[in-house]
Amino acid sequence: YNSFKKKIADGSIDLDTDTIKIALVTSSYTVDIDAHDFFDDITNETSGTGYSAGGATLASKVVTVDNTNDRAYFDADDATWSTSTITARGAVVYKSTGTPSTSALICYIDFGSNITSTAATFTVAFHANGILLFT
Repeated sequence: YNSFKKKIADGSIDLDTDTIKIALVTSSYTVDIDAHDFFDDITNETSGTGYSAGGATLASKVVTVDNTNDRAYFDADDATWSTSTITARGAVVYKSTGTPSTSALICYIDFGSNITSTAATFTVAFHANGILLFT
């Protein structure tokens, strides 16, 4: 989301210390990286057994600097929903303030197709290099 770029630059989002959450959305959600800036802009959030509205809090967050390749990475543990029966097409990562209208959007992850779990663990496995790459 383009609003994230400003918020990370002006310090209003701190990936190390802020509460960062991940929410699942259905294929009916249409991403608008220009107009969507807070969680209250998110429509068609996934619902089902084992999933709570607003998603899950990311654990073990870390920002790593790679001086050799002049990059920084943001990563966290993979997100899981155990014993869930849900379908999702993507995920929204955001800074949670507890109020949707002030919870800033960070990024959207497109799964490429619907992913379904039936009374099983639904996992969003992040790339080996992390959730976000800053170059």
